[in-house]
Amino acid sequence: MQIFHCPSCAEQVWFNNHLCPNGHALHFDPDAQVMVQGTDCERRAAIGCNWTAGTEAGPLCRSCAMTEVIPDPEVEGAESRLARTEAAKRWVLAGLHRWGWFGPADPGPAPRFELVADRTRHGPEEIVMGHADGLITLDVAEASRAVQEERRERLAEDYRTMIGHLRHELAHYLFLRLSQDDPSFLGAFRPLFGDERADYGEALKAHYDNPRPAGGTHITSYATAHPHEDWAETVAHLLHLTDLVDSGYAVALAPGGDAYAEPDALALIERAANFAMRVNHVNRALDLPDLYPFVLSDPVREKLAFAHRALRRAG
Repeated sequence: MQIFHCPSCAEQVWFNNHLCPNGHALHFDPDAQVMVQGTDCERRAAIGCNWTAGTEAGPLCRSCAMTEVIPDPEVEGAESRLARTEAAKRWVLAGLHRWGWFGPADPGPAPRFELVADRTRHGPEEIVMGHADGLITLDVAEASRAVQEERRERLAEDYRTMIGHLRHELAHYLFLRLSQDDPSFLGAFRPLFGDERADYGEALKAHYDNPRPAGGTHITSYATAHPHEDWAETVAHLLHLTDLVDSGYAVALAPGGDAYAEPDALALIERAANFAMRVNHVNRALDLPDLYPFVLSDPVREKLAFAHRALRRAG
């Protein structure tokens, strides 16, 4: 993520800011990737959205317009968790906009979101998070750090955040778009990831019955479950790594330039891996978890490079 400046006084501001240090209102323009003197999104007061509203979405900003279902605001804690979920969504979408996805120049449809809660006024509900034909369902409960940590421990996942969920589920949607829009995509995909036509339900059952380690060919254990999950995990980590090094460069901690403009996938991955190792070393000095506790083997890097080429070319 870049660092921004107030359009009124040029003071430095951050992506989630609503006001600059001098009190000027800020609105993020996802197309220009700058803060502007824009129009309030209709949901600015309720959930803290700081994107500018445009004519394409009426009184809503582009990000909020993608959300079709929200949790009942009368349930205690639902609106604050929704606000944190929408903030994560804006962050992820802003990055994908830099590769041309889901903006005015993208000829395809945008994803849609159901942001729901496992607690309702009628009692608890079981939420199945996932993607189906362009509709992404997320449980806003996981905007809570305590819930994330409990589920991370229970499911033995090294990295579990709302941004991570969004990148993973959006990756499934990007697969759908790429396979529909690019006749050569699946032919190049299958030698690396496997045949996505394999029975998905049976593959997931087998994975949960007997999870396999990531080994040297997959980025995570979950990626071994099915080619669709290998792709989704790979794309999510590509977005993690790109944003990691881009944010490091923005604050003069990582060398190079704009990570989203880097055409060489392997060079980008190497920059990100080197930066992550340095931050891991600093975290260990404070007995904190590694920032990026994953191994980028050569087969994993090849998959990351394929995803990078596909997403930048299509975008």
